[in-house]
Amino acid sequence: PVQILTYLDGVVKVEETELKPRLGFLYPILTHNISLFINATRERDSGRYMCTVNVVDDVTSTGQNVGVINLTVLVPPAPPTCRLQGHPAVGANITLRCSSEKGKPLPTYQWHRTAPTMEVFFPPAQDWTKGTLKLTNLSLDMAGLYVCKAENQAGSAECSILLEV
Repeated sequence: PVQILTYLDGVVKVEETELKPRLGFLYPILTHNISLFINATRERDSGRYMCTVNVVDDVTSTGQNVGVINLTVLVPPAPPTCRLQGHPAVGANITLRCSSEKGKPLPTYQWHRTAPTMEVFFPPAQDWTKGTLKLTNLSLDMAGLYVCKAENQAGSAECSILLEV
């Protein structure tokens, strides 16, 4: 553990960490609420934070003066990359692939085909965790714009690919 913030004898001290310019107590200490804030959170701020309170001449039993919280900083998916695997000829099988470099938690992927022939796909043709869409026995009417949406609790991003059969 690394100490990041202390209050002792009326003095607040923020330790020299990458959090220093973004960290502080949310309220004046005299309010007895020792919540802290972290501005401009980053993924690497995720972790376990522990608060220890020691009051002079307090006789509380050991362990009752510690609070622990786990912080998970969510990260929206980065714009995904769309790729076509296979040769898009009539009667062929191809796979459309979609992947995002970042995202916490890992994003899910959903493919759909846009106008003029809107179409939504479901398993087993589509794999929401791998970001793949398998199109079998291609025909000319399967040509069009296919859009992949990468999504998690923090946000979403899209890419598209034009399928010419």
